[in-house]
Amino acid sequence: MPLVCIDHPPSVDGQAIGEGVHLALVETFGVPPDDHFQIIAARTPGRELVRPPSYLGLTYSDAFTVIQITCNDTRTVEQKKALYAAIAGRLSHVPGVRATDLLINLVEVKKENWSFGDGIAQYA
Repeated sequence: MPLVCIDHPPSVDGQAIGEGVHLALVETFGVPPDDHFQIIAARTPGRELVRPPSYLGLTYSDAFTVIQITCNDTRTVEQKKALYAAIAGRLSHVPGVRATDLLINLVEVKKENWSFGDGIAQYA
């Protein structure tokens, strides 16, 4: 069960980012297609993202986008690398965000740290 949070500039199609991320999760992590939980937020005046103009040899543009994925702590390093590459590949095509402008962060949690409703830890 991933929960995806996306912060993007208003010039970029957030729904397209969300769809690309979800397809990459299905492809690389084996996430069921209906396991689709996302928070998508466009930056607005007064709600800015603090970031350097460049980091680790990468120079960012105004299309800089943050994707944070909270998921179960069950994937290998190889699966994580495949996910990052799949997201960057998909989003470079649609909606056309440069791979350099994508900060992707995984937050891994134990399965018992989820409740999908009714106050029940369904995975525990």
